[in-house]
Amino acid sequence: MCAIHQPNVFPRLSTLAKLFAADTWIVLDDVQFTRRDYQHRARLADLDAPARQRWLTIPTRLPSGRSTLIRDALIDDPALARRRTEGMLRQHYRNSPHWSALAQALAPVLDAFATERTAAVAETSTRLLLDLLGWPGQILASSDLPARPGRSQRLADLAAATGARTYLCGTGGMTYLDPAPFKAQDVAVLPFRPPATGIWSTGRRVSALWALAALGPQAVAARCRAPAPPEAMLEA
Repeated sequence: MCAIHQPNVFPRLSTLAKLFAADTWIVLDDVQFTRRDYQHRARLADLDAPARQRWLTIPTRLPSGRSTLIRDALIDDPALARRRTEGMLRQHYRNSPHWSALAQALAPVLDAFATERTAAVAETSTRLLLDLLGWPGQILASSDLPARPGRSQRLADLAAATGARTYLCGTGGMTYLDPAPFKAQDVAVLPFRPPATGIWSTGRRVSALWALAALGPQAVAARCRAPAPPEAMLEA
């Protein structure tokens, strides 16, 4: 199974769970950067009051304007952005019983600010969360794989390039996806629908950091697996 998704800064629990259910995550890094998406920001929930939320945003400039690709977006003042990111994460989650493990794992994310590229920080943050959950999959970049133009055709080509037989698609993607290119390459399309209760009730809005800080990586990994991976969250 493969999932294709843009690099997100400390992704939402629903996004993280989709990647966790896949064997391969294809980082969609060569499409247009979108400021209204999660490519440079994450919604942090307060540890003890998750309804209280605040945006963590990495100030980003686009060298080519609106046509700038995700991989080419640059951090505006990386040193300052790093300090603010570290400060906000500490402020929100330092009282977690799991903070020591989270803080240690955050080091590569903070180091990624030195690349001056927003996508590097976002991808590294997602790798971090997947590593904390014990995900054994592989990560590839769409810019390194052959694919034809056309939204659905391109996704089908990317999935086929990895040898995947199944493409996990989020609910948003299902609204526009054309199944024909996938069928032509013998790649099944399965919608990914996580539960809507418990820690999942805010899973489409809040960064997965809250669940990891509140419950710990092992507990979150267990919820991503339960009751049976990955069919429990999929509907044909």
